[in-house]
Amino acid sequence: MTSKLLTGEETVVYGDSGYLGAEKRDDAIVESNSGKHICYKINRRPSQIKKGSAKSRAQLKRREHEKSSVRAKVEHVFGVVKRLLRYRKTRYRGLRKQIAKLNMMFALANLILADRRCLMA
Repeated sequence: MTSKLLTGEETVVYGDSGYLGAEKRDDAIVESNSGKHICYKINRRPSQIKKGSAKSRAQLKRREHEKSSVRAKVEHVFGVVKRLLRYRKTRYRGLRKQIAKLNMMFALANLILADRRCLMA
């Protein structure tokens, strides 16, 4: 499914441990449309981190945390749309309306996340 999810304009792809080996598959996209190499940053499984010395484990854990923090920033937007804006189901009648509605919701979710400090006050 990874190759179907990519548009070809990406330069970096982040994923969880379920996507291990995605760049090695036959149908993997390794170059973007502009000819640049796509860097796959896939999280490791916890059992892969346990191997090695304590110093290397700490370094690997920091790297995995950095990758996860990038993914979390993207997923926060979906959480706002689903929880705050209560968009959980979609109808397949009037797809143009649904696309317009989703564009507005994601724009609003970005504004909510950007202005979160003011909303707390």
